Amino acid sequence: MAPEDAERGLNGVQKNFWFSTGSSQEFQSAGFFGQRLRPYVSDDAQALESLNNYRRQKWLFLGERFVFLGAAGLYSQQVLAGDERQYFNTTQKIAIGLAVGSLLSNALITRNTNRHLQRAVDAHNATLPAARRMGLDRAMPNMLGVTAPTGRPQLLVGWSLR
Repeated sequence: MAPEDAERGLNGVQKNFWFSTGSSQEFQSAGFFGQRLRPYVSDDAQALESLNNYRRQKWLFLGERFVFLGAAGLYSQQVLAGDERQYFNTTQKIAIGLAVGSLLSNALITRNTNRHLQRAVDAHNATLPAARRMGLDRAMPNMLGVTAPTGRPQLLVGWSLR
């Protein structure tokens, strides 16, 4: 993944990611829905799941944009509909409510969208031969917590091998 893409974080810009394959340092675009990355991660179930989640989030993002533009268009049409301009009739209140709801849902939709693609690329990179250690797949902890089965707190750590 390109260094600037790795720094986007949770609420980063919704634009294409760039990735490199294997030993190549030449970056290529993953596409809006990550479709150009899909052939490279087709063997890895975890990477495919993250890529499918990314695609779902992008569709939700586009749907939210469509609802917002529709609400803004409805409000504008209602302002210009009659001989006299009206700015707060019942239909316009509904359009404003839809627009505000759309913007609030946008914050929730885009919260982790970029993280899904980053996880797909990381899962793919973890299965590359350069990422393997002494012939074994890289062990990544996937569970960390505290438990108290005997009444005394204990650290709980779990791994899954890839």
